[in-house]
Amino acid sequence: MMKTFDPIELEVLWQSLIATVNEQAKALQRAAFSPIVREAGDLANALFDRRGRMVAQAITGTPGHINSLARAGAAMLEEFPTDTLVEGDVLITNDPYKTAGQLLDVTVLSPVFLNGRVIAFFGSTIHHTDVGGYGIGAGGRDCFEEGLWIPIIRLMIAGERNTDAWKFILSNVRQPDHMAGDLHAQMASGEVGAQRLLALCARHGLADIEDLADEIISRSEAATRASIRELPAGTYHGSAVLDLADGSIINIVCAITVDNVAGEIVVDYAGSSPASPHGINVVKNYTHAYTTFTVRSVLNPDLPNNHGSLAPIKMEAPEGSIVNAVKPQPGTARHVVGMFLPNALLKALAQIRPLQSMAEGSGAVWTMQVSGNYPDGAPFITAMFTYAGGVGARATKPGLSACSYPTGISAVPVEVVEASAPIHFLRKELRRGSGGAGAQTGGLGQTIEFTVDTDRGWQLNAVTSRLSEAPHGIFGGEPGAAGAFTVNGEPVRTQARVALKPGDMVRLDLPGGGGYGEKN
Repeated sequence: MMKTFDPIELEVLWQSLIATVNEQAKALQRAAFSPIVREAGDLANALFDRRGRMVAQAITGTPGHINSLARAGAAMLEEFPTDTLVEGDVLITNDPYKTAGQLLDVTVLSPVFLNGRVIAFFGSTIHHTDVGGYGIGAGGRDCFEEGLWIPIIRLMIAGERNTDAWKFILSNVRQPDHMAGDLHAQMASGEVGAQRLLALCARHGLADIEDLADEIISRSEAATRASIRELPAGTYHGSAVLDLADGSIINIVCAITVDNVAGEIVVDYAGSSPASPHGINVVKNYTHAYTTFTVRSVLNPDLPNNHGSLAPIKMEAPEGSIVNAVKPQPGTARHVVGMFLPNALLKALAQIRPLQSMAEGSGAVWTMQVSGNYPDGAPFITAMFTYAGGVGARATKPGLSACSYPTGISAVPVEVVEASAPIHFLRKELRRGSGGAGAQTGGLGQTIEFTVDTDRGWQLNAVTSRLSEAPHGIFGGEPGAAGAFTVNGEPVRTQARVALKPGDMVRLDLPGGGGYGEKN
């Protein structure tokens, strides 16, 4: 017999679940080795029911990771069905086509047992420092060149290490201690979540969370469909142009169809660019993640983000295109396109809800990774560090400056980056005047200059964008400033790893956001 919940009890249980996944996320962030996780919060944590449906997510983390994790949980349980697992099992994968589209993103799923039966799962996805292969840049020619592929396997079996799995993983990375530390942090965060959930079940007399999950998911779906039914029916079109350092141009084209009878939205990316030879291709999971995030932020951002609220938003994309990559198309730098998608989506959504939309922004964070050798020959490699440009202006507020919309991660402090390798920052400041003018001004980009204190050659993996195509304004707003990526004052025109010399100076001028409305 299905348990029913009165409104007060349901709210208490819901807030307890949110507190549980938030504590899981904090435990992971505190224990992680990678600065991009520990300092920037490049992670996702979520609670799943025994059917693999995401019930609740932590409030920290990136939309790309969180909404990809929502789909990855179910994919992992297709390989290892719930009732085949035993207490102490832990699943792992970085299969880019079933998870977050990048081999550096590793997903760990830990079952929770009560009275000998699985009642839930805690999942996490984080960006690891290194998985071998090419590194963070876009220079890999296929997914196999980009790093170690971990299929869906058991990392732990009945509470004991899957020894062969650990050997394979740690033998294929440059920093095995960091990899092992981050994996242990992910497992420990799952254990924290499990302890808190079991305490919650004992306190409220729950044998499992299935009825609670059904209630939360069904309510979330109904509320999302109700929000969609308030929109005018029709198909609304949007597009945006993204340029890369090598001069290549990516077109993102979308059509958003509102069915206000069924309470559903279909987003179709037909007409978008074909897949790139560079590692910037986006798998369907990651495209779906930023698509649903953008649509939901305009619809009703206060609704819970879970299986129910994601269900009414459908997505279609041509197979093999830049937004639906297939094996073995490379995608280590898939964020450069994935985080750009809201620029096209918001143009279409502005036709429906102009006050909830905004002008184009810089899009993806610019990502850097430096490697080389110390004077004694010992190698060094930094974790990925990121910088953000300006966000597009909104109807009633200027755009945010140097803010990583839509990903939401923080910048790794320069002191942390300098402590990890012999990098020396010379300058980090806002780009005055880079925001587009308008009734509301676009956010400012920023300028960063750095070098490496070394007497040897060193390498830079850099993923930049919007170097010629400036972020557009909306409703009469003016464009922001385009970006610039130079070494010793000369533009860099490649997506591949750059070999540099002692004394070389890297300068990053990140784009500013577009303006909203005509300037008075």
